[in-house]
Amino acid sequence: MFCGRHLLAAKLRRSNIDAAAGAVGEVARIVAQIRARWLKVEILLRADSGFARDELMTWCEANGVGYLFGLARNERLVGAIGEDLAEAEAESLAQGRPARRFADLAWRTLDSWSRERRVVAKAEHLPKGSNPRFVVTSLGAAEVDARSLYEDVYCARGEVENRIKEQQLDLFAGRTSAATMRANQLRLWLASFAYVLIEALRRIGLRFTQFATATCGTIRVKLLKIGAQVRRSVRRIKIAMASACPFQAEYHLAYLYLQRAAAF
Repeated sequence: MFCGRHLLAAKLRRSNIDAAAGAVGEVARIVAQIRARWLKVEILLRADSGFARDELMTWCEANGVGYLFGLARNERLVGAIGEDLAEAEAESLAQGRPARRFADLAWRTLDSWSRERRVVAKAEHLPKGSNPRFVVTSLGAAEVDARSLYEDVYCARGEVENRIKEQQLDLFAGRTSAATMRANQLRLWLASFAYVLIEALRRIGLRFTQFATATCGTIRVKLLKIGAQVRRSVRRIKIAMASACPFQAEYHLAYLYLQRAAAF
């Protein structure tokens, strides 16, 4: 779970349970910690369709937490936007490019939801065929229109996928091949600690350098994975790097910014 670039939780789960199992407990724990510090902060929970469960949405509604979840499509949902899909297809064929429409629905499932909720549909037609998508949200139409809700708010969730890839690919969070869940959870936590440290370095120490938006992998390879001579004495550890080492200016700036941050 992320808030922007800030990692909030990293929990390994079994693969033979529902995607959202245990989500309510984790969300409640984190929301309580956030509100203990920032009482009036507005919180919007954003996730894919694996978390569009009545239990989680009901908890959010009862605790003043907004939500925006992907919603798996089915025949009923696709049928409800049939006219929009037809219009998008006609426009796409006429102009020779993708076309999309957005629709607002007051929706309730046949038996899995406890109440009616707002569903926003994207009726899109691509060269390969129709591509309908759906999201369910607690945000009202007066707060944000259907197109902005989907394109600007929901699709921004893709940026969080980049943070997950940084952990899995750059910091080896995917190496959970030990024999026990406990050992694999520890491996995940170690990768998470590494991410938190590198993100702090990127946010504080490298903010005015070319690495301000670099991935963890780039920072690890170019700034950390470098040969050096280490000398240890009673009072200090001295690291000597080659005079031709690149990015010396970045090292110097990072040192100054981190030193100033530590003083506060």
